[in-house]
Amino acid sequence: MGTILISGTIVLALLGFGNHVWWLAAAGVFFLYMQYGRDGGAQSSSSGGSSSSSSGSMPASYQAYRKRRDQQAKWERRYRRERPLETRRQERDRSK
Repeated sequence: MGTILISGTIVLALLGFGNHVWWLAAAGVFFLYMQYGRDGGAQSSSSGGSSSSSSGSMPASYQAYRKRRDQQAKWERRYRRERPLETRRQERDRSK
């Protein structure tokens, strides 16, 4: 995925010689890649209610993995506590 974003940034930069708006687009894509594409994507791409969600990239360290796993467990416990009927329905559907 990173290769596609880098090559897209290069193409947009080359198109920028004719139209300067493409330079801004290339800078935006590059910024988003640097901000979220490497290790920051794990924190921003988690889904709120699903219990078996996995982020697309591996965490940078074991501590980052533990932090993300503990946060996910905390969210799941909160979801079960706040929505007991929905949780029971999901468990019943899983057992069938």
